[in-house]
Amino acid sequence: MTVLNGSVSGDTASGGLQRLEWTLGAGAEAVIVQLGANDMLRGIDPGITERALDAILTKFFERKIPVLVAGMLAARGVGSSFRDRFDQIYPRLAVKYGALLYPFFLEGVAEQSSLNMSDGIHPNREGVEAMVQRILPDVEKLLGKT
Repeated sequence: MTVLNGSVSGDTASGGLQRLEWTLGAGAEAVIVQLGANDMLRGIDPGITERALDAILTKFFERKIPVLVAGMLAARGVGSSFRDRFDQIYPRLAVKYGALLYPFFLEGVAEQSSLNMSDGIHPNREGVEAMVQRILPDVEKLLGKT
């Protein structure tokens, strides 16, 4: 199996949508979608983020490519209205497309200073290792759908 990382540091859901055809290519058998954290950090309207993610998932659904949606939760400091709208995006889209859902990509790592770089946002090496261990059972389920 070959794993390709189609991410771009600092990317938004809309940016991911713009690059989708180039990133996807012709041979994808399964996909993990993890976009939206930068949208939240930049205060992009959750409706814009959801529309971009919806369009991305539509393309995978049409091609019958199994998807694992690696969700994100809004930071507690963004305000309750924004947070409520943002936090609903991933579960709603996973249900809509019958995708697997890993609810919070940073589960167990967010707000753990020992697992993050000095910026307090990005995981360090140990944080990434913790994230991989936590999401691995869901990735194995995704692979079982191929």
